[in-house]
Amino acid sequence: MSQIKKGALLNYTTIFLTNVVGLFITPFILNHIGKAEYGIYTAIGALVGTISVLDLGLNNTIVRFVAKYKAEKDRKGEENFLATTMLIYGAISLTVVLIGVLFYGHIDTYFTKMNAEELRIAKTIFILLICNLAIGLPGGSFTGICYGYEVFVFPKTVNIIRYILRTITVVAVLTLGGKAIALVVIDTVFNVLFLIVEIYFVFFHLKVRFKLHEFKLKYVKQIFGYSLWIFVFALVSMFQWKAGHWILGSIALPEVLTIYGIGIVLGTYYGSFSTAISSVFLPRATKMTVGNATGEELTSMMIKIGRISFIVLMYIFGAFLLFGNQFVYLWVGKELGVEGSHETWLIALLIMIAYTLPLVQGFGNSILEAKNKLSFKAILYLSFLFLGVVLGAFLAKTYGALGMITGTVTGWFIVQNVMNFYYHKVIGLNIIRFFKELFHKTILMVIIIISLGYLINLIPGAGWISFAVKAICYSVMYALLMYNFGLINFEKELFKSSIAPVLKKFKL
Repeated sequence: MSQIKKGALLNYTTIFLTNVVGLFITPFILNHIGKAEYGIYTAIGALVGTISVLDLGLNNTIVRFVAKYKAEKDRKGEENFLATTMLIYGAISLTVVLIGVLFYGHIDTYFTKMNAEELRIAKTIFILLICNLAIGLPGGSFTGICYGYEVFVFPKTVNIIRYILRTITVVAVLTLGGKAIALVVIDTVFNVLFLIVEIYFVFFHLKVRFKLHEFKLKYVKQIFGYSLWIFVFALVSMFQWKAGHWILGSIALPEVLTIYGIGIVLGTYYGSFSTAISSVFLPRATKMTVGNATGEELTSMMIKIGRISFIVLMYIFGAFLLFGNQFVYLWVGKELGVEGSHETWLIALLIMIAYTLPLVQGFGNSILEAKNKLSFKAILYLSFLFLGVVLGAFLAKTYGALGMITGTVTGWFIVQNVMNFYYHKVIGLNIIRFFKELFHKTILMVIIIISLGYLINLIPGAGWISFAVKAICYSVMYALLMYNFGLINFEKELFKSSIAPVLKKFKL
């Protein structure tokens, strides 16, 4: 099995693990640290996450240029490039610390709805996360190097191990009385330990070297010429996932931040199932671009990836649309209440609706990165999502967390539709063919399955047993109908080849 297939498989293992464990551990954390402290934890995390845009897109730049230098067998160029990026990362880490020191003194004046004890907790978490970020930003480059070498198995396996150990530690510490601050300490320790493991792998297994053969501004310009638009996309991501926390943090109680934060978490779980596929294809997109692949060839690849993503996403979306409200109440209803649970479900549902098209067309972004044509998309997204956040801030005054997310996803939805014209007219992708083949057989099955799902929802009961019965019935129905009537031959063969090693192992 190739590194790409293994990487995608490990991505899905990670996603399954993090999502399933996350679903169990979130109510556990809420129960042990309380709704208010959880809101502080997510709000400060989002605030420090905003500072992480100072990465300036260098991580993705490393993936692209390492893949390029490796394809060209330019060892010296690779060494010089990596040494230059490390110098840049050193300056970035110093800037992160300085910004952290500057903002620390203004936490009290910004989070006006927090009491004295809540502000103390917020400040402690902020300091720890700033230190974590200063170390983590340059540390992420080692994962980028692995991806550039199309080595996905090791870093993803390490990530799985880290998550398992981190989860066990969190459960133990909170059981013994730890609170939100303890969570941040745990994350910092694990990040440092596993960063050391990745550094060892890159230097001693991949035999990568960082050597500054010459320092010229043209190298820095080359790096930032590519990473600039990835940096802008980091700003876009900031508006998508973190701006709501800033705005609600200044006008709402920590409990509202918890409702919003959990809704965002569910929405990001949804997206992770698709990005698991598309994230391993940036090196492949780079190779196809260097090889002057035609627009139709790139479209064919985008269709293959898009259909697989769409089939997976529609399974999740249909289930959440039908049974999500019941699930969220059972999951965190004790802490959030009926109204809070319903609002969380609506926030996540709105994210899923707006997120589907960008996720299905994720390979299109890889093509833009490989062709170094991110500028239009970056400016478009940044402009409309900024307007979406402004609209959300206006709506949040009346409708709280639900108003905030409504404004954000409105800008998000509009801009992705505009991007399809750009893909078609400028990049040369056949978007009409993309949608025609994407929906071939699948869309009819999705409509039929969701329609039948409403009948499944008539199964009586409001507890976990009722939910489990509904979920199993839906899953079996989706699998049977989609496999027999929604998949094309290529996808059926891909599915068979993926499960064949498992069946062989267990002699099934």
